[in-house]
Amino acid sequence: MTQKNLLEVDWSQIPAPVDDGGAAHLKGLMLPAVSLLATDDTSVDLSALSGRTVLFAYPRTGEPGKIALVDDWDMIPGARGCTPQTCAFRDLFAELKAAGASHVFGLSTQSNEYQTEMASRLHLPFPVLSDEKLELTRALHLPTMEVAGLTLIKRLALIIDDAKISQVFYPVFPPDRNAGDVLDWLKANPARTPAKA
Repeated sequence: MTQKNLLEVDWSQIPAPVDDGGAAHLKGLMLPAVSLLATDDTSVDLSALSGRTVLFAYPRTGEPGKIALVDDWDMIPGARGCTPQTCAFRDLFAELKAAGASHVFGLSTQSNEYQTEMASRLHLPFPVLSDEKLELTRALHLPTMEVAGLTLIKRLALIIDDAKISQVFYPVFPPDRNAGDVLDWLKANPARTPAKA
C-alpha cells in the first residue's frame, strides 16, 4: 500500500496510543554522553548542550508515493503522524526559540541519509538526529515498538535543561498538536537563568 497524503489525516479514524508507562522513568534523568549524526552533517551530544533543548522523537517519517512499511501502519497506535508532528515543530520553530528553546531536534531510528532527504523536502530549520544504532534509545530506555523487524521509538517529546530531562510529553496524540503543547509548556515554565555573580 502506498503512502497516502502524509499531512492530511483524520485523527478520529486513527487509534490513539495509551500511556503504557514507557516514559515514566525519564523525568529527572541526566542524558548520557552519546554522539548522534545530524542532518546538518554534524555530530550532536545532547548531554553536552547548555541551555534548554526540545527533543521530539517519532517512529519514522514516510515518503510521499512510496510503499508504506507495513499495510496496517495507520492502525498501529501511535505510528501515524510523524510528518505532521515534524511539520508542526517546523512551523512553530521561531516561537519555540522565542519561548526559551536554545536547541530543537527531531529524533528517530532512521538512517541519516533517509532523514536528510526528509529534512530537505520539508525545509526543516532544525537538525534531525539519527539513532540508527539505538545508542541513545537503549541508554535512556526510551519506549519503543517493533514493526517489520525494526525497532522504532514511540512518539514523545522531552524538554532538557543542561542535560537533565525536565519534562516529558508521552503519549503524544494527535501528533500535529505536540509542538503547540510543548510551546505552551515553555511559556508557562520559563528556563531558569543562572544568577549573576
